Amino acid sequence: MNNSNFKGFQDAGEAILKFLYQRFGFNLWMITRVEGNDWIVLQSEDHGYDVKPGQVFSWADSFCSHMVTGKAPKIAPRSEDIPLYASAPINQQVSIKSYIGQPLIKEDGSLFGTLCAIDPQPKSEEITQDLEMIELFGNLLSHILQAELRENEKIRQCERLEAEALSDALTGLYNRRAWEKLLYAEEKRCQRYGHAAAVFFIDLNNLKQVNDQQGHVAGDALIQHTASLLRQTARKNDVVARLGGDEFVILSIETDEVGAKTLLKRVMHGFEQADISAAIGFAMRHPSQGLTNAAQEADKKMFEHKRAMKAESS
Repeated sequence: MNNSNFKGFQDAGEAILKFLYQRFGFNLWMITRVEGNDWIVLQSEDHGYDVKPGQVFSWADSFCSHMVTGKAPKIAPRSEDIPLYASAPINQQVSIKSYIGQPLIKEDGSLFGTLCAIDPQPKSEEITQDLEMIELFGNLLSHILQAELRENEKIRQCERLEAEALSDALTGLYNRRAWEKLLYAEEKRCQRYGHAAAVFFIDLNNLKQVNDQQGHVAGDALIQHTASLLRQTARKNDVVARLGGDEFVILSIETDEVGAKTLLKRVMHGFEQADISAAIGFAMRHPSQGLTNAAQEADKKMFEHKRAMKAESS
């Protein structure tokens, strides 16, 4: 395995998966991310299972969920001989007769995901002698990952500083062009590391009425008040932008659905306290579809909320 061309976690992962396939001959090698009960495929070296990056399986159904607890072995030449593996629900989805797994750990010691392999045929017991090699590669990937995640946080900060030049004149929030650039950059990180993220679309309900009845100065004040409220409500690392008119968006990075719903409650409470009427929709990023799809879904849900609010008031 030639490591002279490694440019980071992605390149190292591809090289390691290819080497391990050549060394052990398992039909599927994967690098995965665990996010809640989602077991997300980040990289794969596939020779028969048709498993591709972006696919999502149930973490609780997997062999790996038992392996990381230490209740089942990292190498199982005959997985049917291991009760926890033999009874794992994933056996109902694919044929697995042998297994290798190794945890990938984040800098704080928590689980990031796994390096793992499965094959439809039993293997020789001799492969158990290579446990140290599997652990070595798992630790190597973990260290590369930890360093790269630290570096990516610096890159993310630089992206935000560059995007500040693309700000909305009235509110100081990011404008549409900045939003699109930051969304694209974050999607690349989500693809590489399996980060969860949520997109929110917010639309004021009565801006035209305020402009017509109180004048554009009052309308501008409402927009500025909304921007300030969203900036204060979102987390420090979240992206808050004004797309134009009365339309605002939030990209909540590295957050699960529980966190997204918590943010939704905070935003709705803030609007209620400020007596601002707004329609809101949010959607989680799905690993196989990406942030652009999540944005479209959030926009659709926002319009559904707006129609429901109009129906209630009529």
